[in-house]
Amino acid sequence: MNTISQKKPQYPISKRLHGFLEEYGRLQDIPVRYSDLTHYTSSFPLYDKAGIDTLWESLIYPQSDIEELNKGLSKIYALLRTDGRNEVMEHLKVDRIDYCPFGNSNPFRVRIVNKYNDNYDYFYVKKNDASRIYGLELEHLTSPNRIHYLMDGDTLIEEHIPGVPGDQFITTYLGNEHIYINETRLAKEFVKFNERTFMRLLGDMRSYNFVIDVTPDFDDVQYRIRAIDFDQQSYEGRKSMYLPQYFKENFPIVEMCMNRLNPETVSQYQKEERSLTARRVKFIRHRTKDLVEVMLRDQLSTKDKVIELREQLADHYKVSKFLKCNGMGQLVRRSLFYNLKDYL
Repeated sequence: MNTISQKKPQYPISKRLHGFLEEYGRLQDIPVRYSDLTHYTSSFPLYDKAGIDTLWESLIYPQSDIEELNKGLSKIYALLRTDGRNEVMEHLKVDRIDYCPFGNSNPFRVRIVNKYNDNYDYFYVKKNDASRIYGLELEHLTSPNRIHYLMDGDTLIEEHIPGVPGDQFITTYLGNEHIYINETRLAKEFVKFNERTFMRLLGDMRSYNFVIDVTPDFDDVQYRIRAIDFDQQSYEGRKSMYLPQYFKENFPIVEMCMNRLNPETVSQYQKEERSLTARRVKFIRHRTKDLVEVMLRDQLSTKDKVIELREQLADHYKVSKFLKCNGMGQLVRRSLFYNLKDYL
């Protein structure tokens, strides 16, 4: 059973990482910073449609700040979605700003509404952190999912990733006879998701840190599991922290996998995911190389955790070269190389 013993510290954005973000278009001048959103006057609990406390708080701001916040946050959404086209902003408004007091990032969530049809979308305002940036960028480069985010100073803007939260999917969908689930396809996707997170050392993928995107197909349904929390990118020392299969919150899905898949099929899906990841890396090899080269020089964890993880990975893969790694960046590079070398 996996537990996280303490809150992860924030790691600063180095000059090298800042240069990488500038080169690849992740930096933008934004009109509202994280600190600007902390000036609310009061808050109240936010409940979902079933009347359950979401653990988010909906915020109230001074009347004098509302117009400026609406204009600035609409501009940020336009930057995130359309490279800042002003004509898009004219029919947008901020419907709500929420705050989550738990976790590492303490994010603000902004709900943007289209005035013409009431359609809405979200984005998140967080404090930047090197671990989070590396997690987002590795997700963009090595997973089947593209990630849109922006950074300015100490503020990080992340797009909303749609899907059913994993914990909600487990409690509401699994075992519900009134909701059809293709358990074999879902089990296949969980195996592939487990493989993706372990290869690039993304930790803490408990059920509430990923979503399940359900897509109707012409004859059935398809599933895609997507990480939504990147705070624990290559920080923890225990190998099991990077394997979603070992979190107790995920046991119902793990049990389903054990019932639906045999070891030979699991191995096939793991090889499929390695092959697909290698193909993605080849397509954008220069950017991937640039990111890893920057990551090699940054401190992303403590020396004790690096030593613990390198020993466990060396034992897991039976590869002594892991023992020569002196930082989390080196361990990520070694892990990716070992898993993808037969496909590159």
